[in-house]
Amino acid sequence: MPDSVFIYVIIFGTLFGSIGGAAVLVWFERRLLGFWQDRLGPNRVGPFGIGLAFADIIKLFTKEDWVPPFADKFVFIFAPTAIMMAMLLGFAVVPYGPGLYVVDLNIALLFFLGMTSLAVYSVLLGGLASRNKFALLGGLRSAAQMVSYEVFMGLSLMGVVMLSGSFSLVDIVNAQQDVWFVFSQFLGFLVFTIAGIAESHRLPFDLPEAEHELVAGFHTEYSGMKFGMFMVGEYLGVILISSMIATIFFGGWLGPDFLPPIFWFGLKSFLLVCFFVLLRAAIPRPRYDQLMSFGWKIMLPLTLVNLMVTGAVVLWWGY
Repeated sequence: MPDSVFIYVIIFGTLFGSIGGAAVLVWFERRLLGFWQDRLGPNRVGPFGIGLAFADIIKLFTKEDWVPPFADKFVFIFAPTAIMMAMLLGFAVVPYGPGLYVVDLNIALLFFLGMTSLAVYSVLLGGLASRNKFALLGGLRSAAQMVSYEVFMGLSLMGVVMLSGSFSLVDIVNAQQDVWFVFSQFLGFLVFTIAGIAESHRLPFDLPEAEHELVAGFHTEYSGMKFGMFMVGEYLGVILISSMIATIFFGGWLGPDFLPPIFWFGLKSFLLVCFFVLLRAAIPRPRYDQLMSFGWKIMLPLTLVNLMVTGAVVLWWGY
């Protein structure tokens, strides 16, 4: 297959695969939650309730697309597209296997962090453009939470960069031929995982959308496909964070040779998605002040300790 055709296959495979995976993940999450909480979950529409995902898509496409007359219409419409664009662009640097990636940037980690940072604008602009006090409070809380945890997310990866000597995700995977970074960078793994949960504002860190306090948070005034785009963006974030954890800390596509590399990457990412769902089933939601205090008083010191210890080891062993 010519290189030009091959790259387009990867691009469109990434685009439709990630969006399709996000749509199926809505059903899969409900089904897995039902299993873990000793209930049935979706089980009426189609086998194992799989038709529920398609029913939700049809509902979103046919639901009235309403824009509040008091809203800032251009920003209101742009906000949900921004999170989808940022998450989809983040997949551009994810390596699924040897040679299976859209682009191998030598600053891939920085590009990924930049895309997750852009997602902040979506929820903030959505809350601001709605001109609704509950949506605005949800947007402001979301911005504070995501910006704070971006600091810890970035610092937690510096140990991996020191050990691999590169910001390229392909180089980081190749540097794990002997041992995964989850063992040598366990503190970094813990911090990155917690920060990833907060970045994607998933339970137990879904405080920007806490229904019992802020109605529905920053997307209170959204309906139809615009609401659907926010939800798809959230599930894309779950898949993207799981893929990045698998790549950076669990060896990416590396695994026994009796199965293709992309299988090992997919298996690791799938198990991490299941872990995200398990958190939703088992962990209660903290207060907002507890979340922010936990970040600055515990997560930041941990990242700095990990950074200093890794730097000392690198200097000692002369990496």
